[in-house]
Amino acid sequence: MTARIGVVTFPGSLDDRDTQRAIRLAGAEPVALWHKDKDLHQVDAVVLPGGFSYGDYLRAGAISRFSPVMETVIEQAKAGLPVLGICNGFQILTEAHLLPGGMLGNDHLHFVCREQKLRVENADTAWTADYEAGQEIHIPLKNMDGRYVADAYTLDKLEAEGRVAFRYLDVNPNGSLRDIAGITNEAGNVVGLMPHPEHAVEPLIGTGRTDGLPFFTSILKKLVNA
Repeated sequence: MTARIGVVTFPGSLDDRDTQRAIRLAGAEPVALWHKDKDLHQVDAVVLPGGFSYGDYLRAGAISRFSPVMETVIEQAKAGLPVLGICNGFQILTEAHLLPGGMLGNDHLHFVCREQKLRVENADTAWTADYEAGQEIHIPLKNMDGRYVADAYTLDKLEAEGRVAFRYLDVNPNGSLRDIAGITNEAGNVVGLMPHPEHAVEPLIGTGRTDGLPFFTSILKKLVNA
């Protein structure tokens, strides 16, 4: 049976269609989910895509966190449902307290759009198993509020528990503390990252790299072998 991966569309989502395509290319069935619908339609995993949900008013992700669909996502994620938050989705996950810390505006106060070099720090999550720990990859990055912050205790805890999933290499594009580009929850089923793997899944598009595809093949293999 084909794995079904839901992609939530919020007002202001930009990358939901790209994410659906990445899921399809990986061999799974993308399922469109609407922010006002609490029903996840029996999907096996959920992706919160990038964009500027609700115009990033108040704080990026702060309003989306209270969308009806998030009530179910939060409940199911705590029960083990795999959830990936990309860029704005990562911001929503921190606002929903499914991941610790928060997001502030880039330290240089400008929107950044670039191909970003990352190091995979944790290859044991539901979304990173097709990578190797220490592997260096290139993923497109585009954000205005991408600076990951947390108190020293939380940062030390993330480091000690191996929950930093990705780290920026060569250039820290937004001032994220300890060069953190992505993190995971304790169980490894919830992952958030600022770069956009859905934009690096086809060799004929963008930079020609496919370094983002393993995000989607990782979850597919986990679901098939569950």
